[in-house]
Amino acid sequence: MTASDVDGAARTEHGPIPGFGFNPPTAPVSGFEITDLATLHGRMADGSLERVHRVDFHTVTLITEGSGEHAVDFVTYPCRPGTLLWIRPGQVQRFGRPGMMNGTHLLFTAAFPPELASTDHLVREWYGPVCWQLGTGHDYATVSALLGQVRAEFTRTDGAVSREILQLLVAALLLHIDRLPRPGMHDAPHAGREIYARFRAELERSHTMTRRAEDYARRLGYTVKTLTRACLAVTGQPVKQVIDARVVLEAQRLLAHTDEPVAVIARRLGFSEPTNFGKFFTRHTGTRPGDFRRTHHGS
Repeated sequence: MTASDVDGAARTEHGPIPGFGFNPPTAPVSGFEITDLATLHGRMADGSLERVHRVDFHTVTLITEGSGEHAVDFVTYPCRPGTLLWIRPGQVQRFGRPGMMNGTHLLFTAAFPPELASTDHLVREWYGPVCWQLGTGHDYATVSALLGQVRAEFTRTDGAVSREILQLLVAALLLHIDRLPRPGMHDAPHAGREIYARFRAELERSHTMTRRAEDYARRLGYTVKTLTRACLAVTGQPVKQVIDARVVLEAQRLLAHTDEPVAVIARRLGFSEPTNFGKFFTRHTGTRPGDFRRTHHGS
């Protein structure tokens, strides 16, 4: 990412919430960059990283120095050496103040990793754990070593940087991260995770058009019972609760980070009447949309 059009930034709108596309200033391969937080903050000197935004690519960050925080979708994660962050396309984030901490920062598009059955679902998922506190143990050493190999390949000075080697190293990194504990997620059988992954991809495409479990089941060729089993196996929640939670999250994002009227947000999320949206939001959050906005707007 870059700070302005002069620097070559690819700014995207992501609907009403501002965002950035993938466009590093220089890179030996397309769709990929590895840098550090200090360099990134220097490049984005206009302060846009500290304001709420989305990106349309993946970032993996390993904190190695200092301490601070990183906010993602209404959760603020404390960061210190050993903190690992994985931000996925579409998530709403805000960086902490520059100069407080540093670490390795990996950026890649969804198309960059190799097409492997074992990694495809990891790249497609828009959801999943954001933060792990690895400390100084074995997992930290493994992640740090893999990132070190990535950086060594990416910064070769002999002009022989290999896209394939970088792709395989990224795949190895993602597979290792997938082994880490998944807070809030259950260790479901492979079949259940695959069905759930297909459902979540369809939910991301269609949550503004339908909240009916029957519609998702029909589109995917499953029964509602099958989707419910998969959702319970992975999240411990039934399918309807997973659907509603996704709609609530988008509503919270729009209420907190845009100035759109509640009626416009209601229509954007597929509600025919603002009153129906208000009842839905209040039922799931315990807070009316207007009250939520007053509490979180600009946060």
